[in-house]
Amino acid sequence: MKSGAMAMLVIALAATNAAAGQAAGGGGSAGPSQAAGVTANPNKAKLRTPSQLTEKAPETFKAKLDTSKGVIVIEVHRDWAPLGADRFYNLVKNGFYDGCRFFRVLDGFMAQIGMNGDPSIQRVWGNANFNDDPVKGNNKRGYVTFAKASAPNSRSTQFFINYGDNSRLDADGFAPFGQVVTGMDLVDMLYKGYGSSNVPDQGRITAEGNAYLMKEYPKLDFIKKATIEK
Repeated sequence: MKSGAMAMLVIALAATNAAAGQAAGGGGSAGPSQAAGVTANPNKAKLRTPSQLTEKAPETFKAKLDTSKGVIVIEVHRDWAPLGADRFYNLVKNGFYDGCRFFRVLDGFMAQIGMNGDPSIQRVWGNANFNDDPVKGNNKRGYVTFAKASAPNSRSTQFFINYGDNSRLDADGFAPFGQVVTGMDLVDMLYKGYGSSNVPDQGRITAEGNAYLMKEYPKLDFIKKATIEK
């Protein structure tokens, strides 16, 4: 990534392309939504109705991501970004991120994830946007932030973990809601080989789910299961 403008563009395109894919993906075939070994999610019916997932998050909580590289723990602070914390809490608690791929991992910039591998779930969440939070923190190494488009109130489910000091994103409304407290070395190890020139098509992820990613991007790392730590 050669400039802050390009960095901004990469993240902004996440929500924009997801919305485009959602609109175009209504007839896509739904292949296997999870990798072998990923536990089936009992909350799938609930996940198909985003309006049901509105529980207020604790003021501070930890989300454990059991990934293909090992365990990564994110500590969330609701006072940093309350709406972001609430959305993340509900998605983790109800299994939205189980089986999700780190589909855009750019060395020195960020690792992005958050498109569900089941098209029937991703289609309904692609446009389930929520309002922006005021930016109180900084997009520094290890901090976790929802992706968004250039339009206001365009966050939905995708988030990224900053690899370096990306504080240039603060002024553009990217509000960190948490920080990696365990496993940042594993975040550094996430597969980066596809780079910025060969990233998965978000429209196809929406339409085909993990079947597309497993076939054409088999080296992507993924979350086996995400849980709220007790």
